[in-house]
Amino acid sequence: MRLLIYLIFSTFKLIIHLIVSFSDLLTFKENEMKKIFFYMTLMLVGTQIQAQKDFQGMAVYESKTQAPKFEGMRGNRDITPEMQKNMEERMKKMLEKTFILNFDKSASIYKEEEKLEAPGQQGGMRIMMNSFMGGGGTFYKDVKTKSYTVDKEFMGKEFLVVDSLPKLNWKLEQETKQIGGYNCFKATAVKEASKTDFRNFRPKNNDDKKEEPKKTSGDTKTNFEDNFEMPKEIVVTAWYTPEIPVNQGPENYWGLPGLILEVNDGRTTILCSKIVLNAKDKVEIKPSKKGKVISQKDYDETVIKKMEEFREMNRGRAGGPPPMGR
Repeated sequence: MRLLIYLIFSTFKLIIHLIVSFSDLLTFKENEMKKIFFYMTLMLVGTQIQAQKDFQGMAVYESKTQAPKFEGMRGNRDITPEMQKNMEERMKKMLEKTFILNFDKSASIYKEEEKLEAPGQQGGMRIMMNSFMGGGGTFYKDVKTKSYTVDKEFMGKEFLVVDSLPKLNWKLEQETKQIGGYNCFKATAVKEASKTDFRNFRPKNNDDKKEEPKKTSGDTKTNFEDNFEMPKEIVVTAWYTPEIPVNQGPENYWGLPGLILEVNDGRTTILCSKIVLNAKDKVEIKPSKKGKVISQKDYDETVIKKMEEFREMNRGRAGGPPPMGR
């Protein structure tokens, strides 16, 4: 009897021990699973952070501006129709450019595609004219600091324009369309016209010309003064894609919930023709450092002053440079 009781007691004790051991094993496994889950979460977060740091894209943009028509401009008596046609063709080529935008999550560089100069082209003059027409230099944007840096060359001098990014009050529209397979949404805004960007000049409408007083023989204003004007504001239409969620775009455009693939301001259209994401070869995205540091306002004033001086020197010559705004 005692032996039976001993056996029962020993068996019961063994069962309790096994239950406790199994419970400890479950607790151990649960703790280990928590640790494994914790480390996997850390690895996943780390991978995502690294992926964001390594993320980079490249977009190619084709920029086209409507070339002005020289036919019918006053003061062009010595210019033959053939000369006018050649001038218009040359102007059209100057106003058609290809740009490359390299971007990451917070910054971008926008630069005209390098092309081999044709024989006989004046490099200095081409660079200066490019700076007047949206080209020339490297445009760096930092959307985190809301600032930009662009190097420009004017009258043989190098400038480094550093300033705050212009803030546009974008109105998000419901209209959509596809650009290169990406779903894009429309946005519109009104911006102040840059007085040092020749692309902003608009032909005067007929009503404006009719209201102009008759000029005396001593009035020697240039053709551009007679036929073109600089608007105060420009309506901009942009198309952006949320499928590439970066706050970037061509030139100084930004501020939309997706990469801007197209911009139109009435005369100039900038359209994205190619996108490459996370290419194997990375590009260093950093601002230029060459040139005298200057604000956008001071740079514009410098250009306007020099162009006014240049215009005064050439006053009376038909086909002179356009007047710059004051």
